[in-house]
Amino acid sequence: MKPVPPKRSILKGDLFLQQGEQQSFSQNQIALLGAIVSAGSISGAARLMSISYKTAWDRIDAMNNLSTKPLVIRSAGGAKGGGTELTEFGQQVLSGFNALQEEHAEFVEQLSKKVQHVEDVAQFLHSGQLKSSARNQYRGRVTRISRGAVNSEIELTLSDAISLIAIITNDSAERMELKQGCETLALIKSSWVLLSEDLAIRTSARNQLHGVVSQITRGEVNAEVTLDLGDGKTITAMVTTPSIEELELTLGKPACALFKASSIILMRA
Repeated sequence: MKPVPPKRSILKGDLFLQQGEQQSFSQNQIALLGAIVSAGSISGAARLMSISYKTAWDRIDAMNNLSTKPLVIRSAGGAKGGGTELTEFGQQVLSGFNALQEEHAEFVEQLSKKVQHVEDVAQFLHSGQLKSSARNQYRGRVTRISRGAVNSEIELTLSDAISLIAIITNDSAERMELKQGCETLALIKSSWVLLSEDLAIRTSARNQLHGVVSQITRGEVNAEVTLDLGDGKTITAMVTTPSIEELELTLGKPACALFKASSIILMRA
């Protein structure tokens, strides 16, 4: 028998769009935006992508939270009863990204013919990727730093109307080279977020974000509740299922998300 030749390694690359330090848009995200245009609704886009309705909304919320401008908006009323559509910025991102895909594919194909030991290269690149289990991830700009004896208070602006307060050690602020005007990521676990139906509640929590309930995913023990904060931003809290009934949380009801400044993890590349 003739020896079976080893399989030829194939180089593959993901295309992403990035402007300055702004969050990139990956091919999977762009595909979802395109599916929304084709289907005109989240449920239809989810079917086209072979993902669940919740997964589709989670990805959209993540894109909006990490973008300086909303990419997708919910439209209500009208002759067709409302739906989901891209903003002008979302359409610009989609059309520009699609224009780059063909040239990117040709580039990767040519590069694949020249690169040797692809497995080693891929393993090295993969080791540099970072993923987080934090449900809430935001990109913002540092607008204020107040340094204390041990800790620093960092004000992070997410949009014109939304800002966060984080407390980190002075050593962390120095290692991250934080300064006014720089951009950073803020991570907040959903289990660290408390919800209240009292919008005027008095609490020691430095972060109090007002919004309306936009999604509720119930489980036997816990439930995920997402608030629409406006400006294309959302926040998700993990609460017990009985709490949904106690707080009388329903879609469209105003609520307040509360979390401590020490519950925010800051990251910067």
